Amino acid sequence: MDKKSPAPVANSEPKTRFATSSQIELGTVYTPDDVRDLDAERDLGQPGTYPFTRGIHPAMYREKLWTMRQYAGYATAEESNRRYKYLLAHGQMGLSVAFDLPTQLGLDSDHPLAHGEVGKVGVAIDSLQDMETLLEGIPVEKVSTSMTINATAAILLALYVAVARRRGIDPRRLRGTLQNDILKEYIARGTYIYPPKPSMRLVTDVFAFCREHMPSWNTISISGYHIREAGATAVQEVAFTLANAVAYVRAAQAAGLEVDEFAPRLSFFFNAHNDLFEEVAKFRAARRLWARIMKEEFGARDPRSQMLRFHAQTAGSALTAQQPEVNVVRVTVQALAAVLGGAQSLHTNARDEALALPTEESARLALRTQQVLAYESGVAGTVDPLGGSYYVESLTREIEDRARQYLDRIESLGGALAAIEQGFVQHEIQEAAYAQQRRVESKEEIVVGVNRFTSDDASRSFPVLTIDPGLEAEQVRKLRQVKATRHSDVVARALQGVERAARSGQNLIPPILTAVESLATLGEIAGTLKNVFGEYRESVVL
Repeated sequence: MDKKSPAPVANSEPKTRFATSSQIELGTVYTPDDVRDLDAERDLGQPGTYPFTRGIHPAMYREKLWTMRQYAGYATAEESNRRYKYLLAHGQMGLSVAFDLPTQLGLDSDHPLAHGEVGKVGVAIDSLQDMETLLEGIPVEKVSTSMTINATAAILLALYVAVARRRGIDPRRLRGTLQNDILKEYIARGTYIYPPKPSMRLVTDVFAFCREHMPSWNTISISGYHIREAGATAVQEVAFTLANAVAYVRAAQAAGLEVDEFAPRLSFFFNAHNDLFEEVAKFRAARRLWARIMKEEFGARDPRSQMLRFHAQTAGSALTAQQPEVNVVRVTVQALAAVLGGAQSLHTNARDEALALPTEESARLALRTQQVLAYESGVAGTVDPLGGSYYVESLTREIEDRARQYLDRIESLGGALAAIEQGFVQHEIQEAAYAQQRRVESKEEIVVGVNRFTSDDASRSFPVLTIDPGLEAEQVRKLRQVKATRHSDVVARALQGVERAARSGQNLIPPILTAVESLATLGEIAGTLKNVFGEYRESVVL
């Protein structure tokens, strides 16, 4: 028998510093002393009761699992419709629609600036004909639909309603979510069209319209996801998302809406990242902080107004092109964090998304990841299973306190919109992203397959989805056919109605609905609004 000492394990040196991804220093062990000032009744309560730290429903997943809502959409409406039916057939519970960049920016597929981008990162929707094709064979009165759209959210909502009306379905029966979160576009994504003030008006017009006509529709999904993807820490994700939410509440109140009239339909969208316990604590802290803001600062009496309901998506920025099969492990950890943190719905990214849009096989595996968690792991058996953990409770409070400090700073600057205009939020995110990249480059932070445990095996090919470049020409052809065969005088009158509403201050959703039903295109409606509102140009803040 070989008596020699075993070979040392490569790269096994201990870390000299332990901290969360938000750089919260960690203790070696947590004891009751770390939570001695935690008031169980005030800070925790029971699931389904204020401040909702432990979840918004008393029985959570024992009563109803989270909605498995896989984000999908590419190329044309026909192609995306096939993908939706494929996912629904494999157990997906609701639709989540990804739109291409021209649709997000209010450009028709035949616009010169749309060339080369049609159908690339989502589905191209130019007219009511496209929306009907996208939803063909899908019972919109039964399936909940989420639409990730912001600057043109009012137009896409109108298109969805128009499809239902053509089918004889009362819009009051429709369930789903409109992202409709324009503030984070100025912070992190850049798919804005109009200046902030008219953009906020479109947001609150959606609030008012849905209050009257679509009571089961979530009017906004206030998004921390893209803020985190831009490089924010978990603490910043909570703080900046809730600061934006406060701005939306104030804008709705300024538009004459009572808080308990619209707040129950507010929803949130968060990132589920790699640091398992910090992510669980983040979700719990966000719920508690939002409940206190709504009750103590806005006087919301309806418990539904105090609940932070959220969709989670696993972290796209954490996926790697190197050793893409390892992404399956990352996504599983991230999805587990979302479930342990009490998400109401979840999208799990596919293993190949650092390379291209997911193939059908990768999308199915991502969905199966959720299904294994739901039906095999046991995590759905009890509510808030990490509640009471000395570590998790201490971390929850620390994230809440640090997020509150950010909120106070933003208030001192004049609120979220002023903080964005002054570049404060963007600067904080940029600094966090730079610091994190430095930690990766110095190997203080390990990314498996990237800066440690790399592989020289480049022989294995990984199949990726490719978009047929001919589909753009086909989309343009269909659009031009719509324009050539519709009643141009009816379209012109409808667009004039949109312009009058924009200038007069009346709610814009009804005239936009009339316009889409006349077969006015998304680009024509967005262009009409641009003629009234102008176009936003970001200023450089040094």
